[in-house]
Amino acid sequence: MIRHTVHIVGAGPAGLMAAERLAAAGLAVTVHEAMPSPSRKLLMAGRGGLNLTHSEPMEGFLSRYGAAAPVVAPWLKAFSPTDLIGWAEGLGQATFIGSSGRVFPRAMKASPLLRAWLARLAAAGVELRTRSRWVGFDGDGLKFETPDGPRTEHPDAVILALGGASWPRLGSDGAWGPWLAARGVTVSPFQPSNGGFDVAWSPVFAERFAGQPLKPVALSHGKEAVRGEAMLTGYGVEGGAVYALSAGLREAIARDGTATLTVDLRPDLSIDALANRLTKARGKDSVTNWLRKTAGLSPAAIGLLREIPGELPAGTEKLARRIKAVRLTLTGVQGLARAISSAGGVALDQVDGRLMLKALPGVFAAGEMLDWEAPTGGYLLQASMASGAVAAAGVIDWLRERSGS
Repeated sequence: MIRHTVHIVGAGPAGLMAAERLAAAGLAVTVHEAMPSPSRKLLMAGRGGLNLTHSEPMEGFLSRYGAAAPVVAPWLKAFSPTDLIGWAEGLGQATFIGSSGRVFPRAMKASPLLRAWLARLAAAGVELRTRSRWVGFDGDGLKFETPDGPRTEHPDAVILALGGASWPRLGSDGAWGPWLAARGVTVSPFQPSNGGFDVAWSPVFAERFAGQPLKPVALSHGKEAVRGEAMLTGYGVEGGAVYALSAGLREAIARDGTATLTVDLRPDLSIDALANRLTKARGKDSVTNWLRKTAGLSPAAIGLLREIPGELPAGTEKLARRIKAVRLTLTGVQGLARAISSAGGVALDQVDGRLMLKALPGVFAAGEMLDWEAPTGGYLLQASMASGAVAAAGVIDWLRERSGS
């Protein structure tokens, strides 16, 4: 019996998950990684605590993928958050659910999980070739640059899991776009996702408050609203709550030149409750101390409140309304090099339900190189790994069709 060969390009979470599924099915699997070591972006993401997935109900979970939700839904059915948690624990990495609903390994870091994963893959016979950079097609083969010189491979099937275009120094540079476009695959331009936005702060505000958090806050843009934390920076604003709104904010800036982000500095209080607190006489307190004591605002929040042009409203209700709706004008988007993830890539209508490229039979795509996006919070890693599982199943199905078995 002939043992089919599958080559996977990219050793990130999507590529490694595909490799694991294919090896378990008995296929000969080779993974190519351009960098000296695999999954560098995963390791970087895990430095502050590896967020594996999220525990919220599936309806809300799916909504995080916006317009791509109908496409992502079958991926999550094939490899759900529950499956991911079970998979991690199968690698000896116990998990827990944080207060925000996010799921983490108890070790918090990505390195123990990755070491266990790579050991499992090696034991299953998966060959990992580092410093093996894909540089395009050669007829029906794949061309690679390696330390031993150029190589051309002719596997039975291919899974491309090349990542998007954020954090290019870690290997995801989007250089593959023209090679697929030349083969008739529509590739949407890359755009930053889960990144920061520019605000024209006054020099005094930027110098004093850059690096300070705003928490807890509620942010809104259009009909979208989210609670969480934002971080003030010298150039503007970033953070988890900002990232959750990044797609709409980015589109508004591209369309209109600016976008308005509304910040509720006291989301746990109604306007009436806040106004009632503000009736307390100021006495000898400065305005800053009075706002800190009565409204419970941090120095950064008070600074933001006073950064908006115009004097603070005199009436308690008007002031309460200002605190509940500070409007920031965002003037630009930070670039791909600073973004956590990217939008754009292979258009979703270019792949079938198995994630095979319609223009290139036998070539599949998975992970962030596909044109979907999601906020941080476990949604990125979940969908990336799920797409790897779907692509692997697609390869197995396609090879079975070809062999007639």
